[in-house]
Amino acid sequence: MDSNHHSNYKLSKTEKKFLRKQIKASHTLLRHEGIQTVSYATQSLVVANGGLGNGMSRNQLLPVLEKCGLVDALLMPPNKPYSFARYKTVEESKRAYVTLNGKEVVDDLGQKIILYLNFVEKAQWKELRPQALPPGLMVVEEIISSEDEKMLLESVDWTEDTDNQNSQKSLKHRRVKHFGYEFYYENNNVDKDKPLSRGLPDICDGFLEKWLREGYIKHKPDQMTINQYEPGHGIPAHIDTHSAFEDEIVSLSLGSEIVMDFKHPDGITVPVMLPRRSLLVMTGESRYLWTHGITCRKFDTVQASGSQKSGIITNDVGDLTLSKRGLRTSFTFRKVRQTPCNCSYPLVCDSQRKETPPSFPESDKEASRLEQEYVHQVYEEIAGHFSSTRHTPWPHIVEFLKALPNGSIVADIGCGNGKYLGINKELYMIGCDRSQNLVDICRERQFQASVCDALAVPVRSGACDACISIAVIHHFATAERRVAALQELVRLLRPGGKALIYVWAMEQEYNKQKSKYLRGNRTSQEKKEEMNSDTSVQRLLVEQMSDLGSRDSASSVPSINDSQEGRCNSRQVSNSKLPIHVNRTSFYSQDVLVPWHLKGNPDKGKPVEPFGPIGSHDPSPVFHRYYHVFREGELEAACRTVSDVSILQSYYDQGNWCVILQKA
Repeated sequence: MDSNHHSNYKLSKTEKKFLRKQIKASHTLLRHEGIQTVSYATQSLVVANGGLGNGMSRNQLLPVLEKCGLVDALLMPPNKPYSFARYKTVEESKRAYVTLNGKEVVDDLGQKIILYLNFVEKAQWKELRPQALPPGLMVVEEIISSEDEKMLLESVDWTEDTDNQNSQKSLKHRRVKHFGYEFYYENNNVDKDKPLSRGLPDICDGFLEKWLREGYIKHKPDQMTINQYEPGHGIPAHIDTHSAFEDEIVSLSLGSEIVMDFKHPDGITVPVMLPRRSLLVMTGESRYLWTHGITCRKFDTVQASGSQKSGIITNDVGDLTLSKRGLRTSFTFRKVRQTPCNCSYPLVCDSQRKETPPSFPESDKEASRLEQEYVHQVYEEIAGHFSSTRHTPWPHIVEFLKALPNGSIVADIGCGNGKYLGINKELYMIGCDRSQNLVDICRERQFQASVCDALAVPVRSGACDACISIAVIHHFATAERRVAALQELVRLLRPGGKALIYVWAMEQEYNKQKSKYLRGNRTSQEKKEEMNSDTSVQRLLVEQMSDLGSRDSASSVPSINDSQEGRCNSRQVSNSKLPIHVNRTSFYSQDVLVPWHLKGNPDKGKPVEPFGPIGSHDPSPVFHRYYHVFREGELEAACRTVSDVSILQSYYDQGNWCVILQKA
């Protein structure tokens, strides 16, 4: 259907439907990606639904496009649900526009998708400069022959008794065998006092001796873990405990290639291809400071040309495609450390770090103290920087406020910098927040706001027609205190009054869509350069660390480590210390400390993060905020414990669980 002739004849029902979808795709591209489509024909097209991000590989899409003419370039940005095609002539691009709009094609997963095309001025993408491998990381291709690979794979007997001395375990989506020492996934550690009766298999000796002679490793390993991964499954980002193992962690990939993601604590992600029969060697910074993990997916984004087998997956959008994963077996070798770790990263080293993260609260008094130190004090310190990042209202909240009758009295409990207090001028809105500095910002903007606790709001009962609580209740440290915050909201409402509640969701990927929080993972070269110096690396905290505390707490919180057993979800385990979350990654614990890197005026106030910044002149101190991220259904269940309320609506909105409730 040619855009130049829409008005020349009456559109059929099907054509109208395609046109609506096409226009919607155009608006979505502009709103989320800043890509401007045009109404006139050009050589270049943007192909919505034809991207690596929704399972369409270059090998699948290019033949479809080439049926309409000679494709000069096909640009496929990583993880995006669209691509750019540039034809040799305008006539060929017009032919593609008419022929392929609304065309049903099959992606690499065998699913049917419909393409929607729009013209753009240029088929281009802001390409990032190539990144460098994390310092201390090495990938050695073809470290063994195909015959040796076959011999090693055949040597693994998965039929052995599961209680035997090799500590074999069958986990969901993968099988694991340990040799020398059992590797405990709950803390990325081993029990040095309980070696297994059988050491490493003799078949490994020759390879290890060869790697020692050739300088790939410095220590002969005495612990090995064999993992067999089914296609589509992976392992969350983690760091092997410093005190448990020597500097080298080496892993041999057999059976299939894989892309492993390395993440710096500042948020930078470097995807690295590990070819079949390659050896990954992690030492120094890459071993101690960067997390490593494998994303759960059936296809990896790889170089289409095949010219680069190992190393970084570049950002050359003209040379990216999808590669289907196969059954992969890894042999990971470690040397158990017998002395404390003395690495160059004392802030993140369990042997050298004096302080430990706070414990999970076991009483209301402890919960209040935790909130005071890791919520209230932190927001006082970061108020200015926090406010500068909170300026765009969320559409569903705006919709709720604008739907209220004129003259309604509305309380924003936990109003922050007041970004919702002026949305609807026809409402009488009052705000309150625990942070004096945030309330001061509200007052500077001429909003009515006061300092108070969300558990004791100084407003008479039944005074409000509506209340909103946005990103507040997840800061309360016990279930009882979270319910008390809900009860206080309901107390403020008149009969028939409504409350809108938002809390952060544990599920940051829902209905196969990643939230904006996950999609915001930074990969820019500028961020890479920012942390290249030794001093900047030293002052950054690792935002994902193994639990160093005891396992005897009566409180149960989810652990990252069940996910590391291939499940990519969480279970309840006893764990008294609060884990530190890796920014822009999925949650694997419900109760976490989330880092905030302060920018602007770091000298104002005393830092209150659990480990403190290095030195009094740290230009970018790190603070940690306590969060309880909610599972699906948890917010509704909490609301149902409150009397005299009904849930009108519950939904998921960009990484948040949301409820609209009404007072009876």
